[in-house]
Amino acid sequence: MSADTGPNGSSRSDEEWERFLRESVAGAADAPKEPSARAREVAKRLRTEPGTEPGRDLEGWRGYTPARPERRTGWYVVGLLASLVLLVVALAPGWTVDLFTGDDPDSPPLAAETARPTQAPPGQAAQRPTRDEPFRGSPAARWASGAAGITVPKARAVGWMSEAEVGRALARSRDFLVASGLDRGVLRGERPEKAIALINPHQKDVQDLLKTAFHTPSEKNDPLLLFSRFQPSRTNLVGDVVKTRGRLTYREGKRGALQVTADVTFVYPVTRADAVGDDEIVRTIVRRELVLNWDDPAKVITEPGRFSIVSYKYDMTNGGCGAPTGYFTPPFGTDRRADDTGPEVDPYDRSAPIGRGGSAGDECRRATRS
Repeated sequence: MSADTGPNGSSRSDEEWERFLRESVAGAADAPKEPSARAREVAKRLRTEPGTEPGRDLEGWRGYTPARPERRTGWYVVGLLASLVLLVVALAPGWTVDLFTGDDPDSPPLAAETARPTQAPPGQAAQRPTRDEPFRGSPAARWASGAAGITVPKARAVGWMSEAEVGRALARSRDFLVASGLDRGVLRGERPEKAIALINPHQKDVQDLLKTAFHTPSEKNDPLLLFSRFQPSRTNLVGDVVKTRGRLTYREGKRGALQVTADVTFVYPVTRADAVGDDEIVRTIVRRELVLNWDDPAKVITEPGRFSIVSYKYDMTNGGCGAPTGYFTPPFGTDRRADDTGPEVDPYDRSAPIGRGGSAGDECRRATRS
């Protein structure tokens, strides 16, 4: 058995030596511990930093708490709002276009109307029209002007007509709308000769209307059933632009005829004939629905390049009330307030068919906006 000698020269017992070896392996409870590499680095940095006192407690590094990740609630809110905007754009594109562009005359015109809209145009802030901006404050501010606002569909062969013949018939149908509702002479009360020249001269009921309507207008024979006219001694058109919105559609009718339906709204800004400067401007709004037959000459008595009128309807606001005179008579001033007693109608709502035929007669229809 081996032995060892202590500092005072005494020998250690085997039991003491065995205890010494165990504690050397396990480590004594009160044995000092060597600091880790990180602790040594922190202690060195603290000793070299200005203002660090010798013997300063170096345990602070053990209390370090990592910063919490930043909560990005704002980004979630932005994402949610963006999703809602995209949903609104998808469900109501027309509303959002008007929301951002308003009725700025410099805004691009609306896309052409190719089908019946599902709702009326959104409302706008009330703004007084001026001679420079006669459509200000109106949905018509972003409508196309004149014939450009009347959509003509692509032609295809129908009934007795080839594709090319259908194309020519559609173009002439729009020519009739231009000659009857946009021609400056006709609007000033002249006889609509160009428009009449497109009507089948053998259609007796329409020819009877044309013979009497311009001389002795009545509720049955009123030129306003087919033509837009103002009396120049009473009313002046403002500017050279009439706003329009509408479309042509077609199908095969009776006896193989090409049947064309026109549904178009015209907006006419007018003022008193004796107005000076920026006097009151009224917008007369007329929506017309015409059904025209381009008949096969082998089956119906007609002339080349002429159509027969199957039906005609129109809605009108701010065009006058009472007995027919053959002209629209827009109300101004106190007359306008007196007319504000009839049933309300939104003249820009094209989402439903016209429900009335004939002239206004004694019925005043009050426009909810103009």
